Amino acid sequence: MKIIQITDTHFVPPGHTLYGLDPAASLRRTVADINERHADVDLVVVTGDLANDGDESAYQLLRDTLAPLPCEVRLLLGNHDNRESFRHVFPKAPVDSRGFIQSALPTSDGALQLLFLDSHEPATIGGKYCPVRIDWLATELAQAPDIPAVIFIHHPPFDAGLAHFKHIGFHDPEALLEVLHNHPAGIRHMFFGHIHISLSGITEGGISYTSGRGVSHQFIVEPEDPAPYWTAGTGPNYTVITQQGKELRAMHVDTLDARPLVRSSECFGP
Repeated sequence: MKIIQITDTHFVPPGHTLYGLDPAASLRRTVADINERHADVDLVVVTGDLANDGDESAYQLLRDTLAPLPCEVRLLLGNHDNRESFRHVFPKAPVDSRGFIQSALPTSDGALQLLFLDSHEPATIGGKYCPVRIDWLATELAQAPDIPAVIFIHHPPFDAGLAHFKHIGFHDPEALLEVLHNHPAGIRHMFFGHIHISLSGITEGGISYTSGRGVSHQFIVEPEDPAPYWTAGTGPNYTVITQQGKELRAMHVDTLDARPLVRSSECFGP
């Protein structure tokens, strides 16, 4: 199964820019590159901060920009989003019984279960995961106790090691992590956004993770600086996740604006 992660689209209403950039233009180039190079993609996941201020017109623009993708798209919410406006523009987006934007999906071979979590809390910059959502997650995991899970979420439920996010990280991660750690088959991997830079590692409890970069704007990586510069970075980007059985591989694609030099030759080794 091939899954592509896009994150932190931060759409603004048509005709507006953000930090001098046009988020819609960045995503259009990303979608075009995916269609050209990954027409066999099975699923695209956009891990939150879909709109910068939750404007309904921004969600409408996002919907139209994503429309050319050849596969199912799962959209998650981040702190910049507005759940009511999102649901009005995306009425068919999967939700749980309480209206949270979260859902489950088995991989095509049934080896893993994909869980898409809603860590959005109104008027809160960091992530929250209330008891109602905890119950939903625990129930989903209990229905497949022998199948490892892969988590997609906006906010990383741990300290990402970046001073800028010291006060706007996940505010109550303990309950969420307890449910994940107690899953008998284990959590195979976690993919998230929010921090706008690439990060990989493993939690104290043994969950490996990967973050996507903001598709439009990123941070200059200064872990100790609470107010780092935003940057256009290397331009539009996305992450290609390939899955076969219990094996996962993630490759960051950030060369859309790269200038080709010379073609390499095939290496036959040894």
